[in-house]
Amino acid sequence: MRELTLNTRFKRALKGESIDMVPVCSVTQTGTVELMEMTGAYWPQANYDAAKMAALALGGYEIAGFENVRCPFCTTVLAETLGCTVDEGSVDIQPYVTDFPCKKKKDVKDISVPDSLLESRLTSVVLDAVEILKERVGEDVPVVAGVVGPAGLASMLAGMRNYLMWFVTNPEVVEELMGTVMEACIEYANGLIERGADAVTLIDSEAGPDIIAPQMFETSVFPLYRKFCKEVKGLKILHMCGDATAVLDPLADSGFEGISIEEKVEVSFAKRIVGDRIRLIGNVSPSDTLLMKGTEEVIIEARACLEDGIDILAPGCGLAPHTPLGNIKALLRARDEYCSL
Repeated sequence: MRELTLNTRFKRALKGESIDMVPVCSVTQTGTVELMEMTGAYWPQANYDAAKMAALALGGYEIAGFENVRCPFCTTVLAETLGCTVDEGSVDIQPYVTDFPCKKKKDVKDISVPDSLLESRLTSVVLDAVEILKERVGEDVPVVAGVVGPAGLASMLAGMRNYLMWFVTNPEVVEELMGTVMEACIEYANGLIERGADAVTLIDSEAGPDIIAPQMFETSVFPLYRKFCKEVKGLKILHMCGDATAVLDPLADSGFEGISIEEKVEVSFAKRIVGDRIRLIGNVSPSDTLLMKGTEEVIIEARACLEDGIDILAPGCGLAPHTPLGNIKALLRARDEYCSL
């Protein structure tokens, strides 16, 4: 097979089509302190300035070796837009929610999607960054944009304690909140696709079995995923932290092209569950291995992922800010060595 462009390889891998080699990508956050130093685009400014966001995202491709570009670097874009108070973080701390609007169940009815959703302080920055990135890399390199999903947003807008408690005592309240914010997810995701993103990653770990029971997921969250996948125009990936094994079977039928999994999920077992219904992305440990170990250990873990049948080799979650650049580059080396055998 003639060598494919990175974008063609990425898209064909997500669709389960034949490829020349497994892509090495990150569908989760890629900002590290070393890349900030090398690009001159530092947090927190790179989270709030489109040109700096694009510059740091390009570093993940041009310097670290990922075969895609990915932005943004935080999970607070829609949360702030919909009413959360956010601390902007620092050079090695991502922005985080400090206060939330839904203190009581009745507050959920006050949450609505603003007409100017795509013009907010943060959504407009990410949309502009995606456009800059697509102009810079063209059609040969995939642009991936992240969007926090309905469960993640609900937990931010109501606070994790309320989110968990209401899911048990008043699930209809959480379902109402998730239904509202899902409309924002869909509008924002389509906006990202229109501005040049080749795929969107819906980040929704708070829907996983480490947080809520699988039955709650199937009843309250799964229908929203089906709606998202039906109404969003581009390629769609779900990222779920933790051990998502218990919900892999329904996820495979949700409409996503791929699911990004952490190292807690055994790739070979996951492949037996999902078959050819969805592609698996991951799952080299970002904390235990990429952050804390050496390049040889990274290569060993990455090779194990490849041998187990991973469809796109990637970190199992967003990179820790102090991840060594050499360890990120080792992912590409592992793939190249594996595919040359």
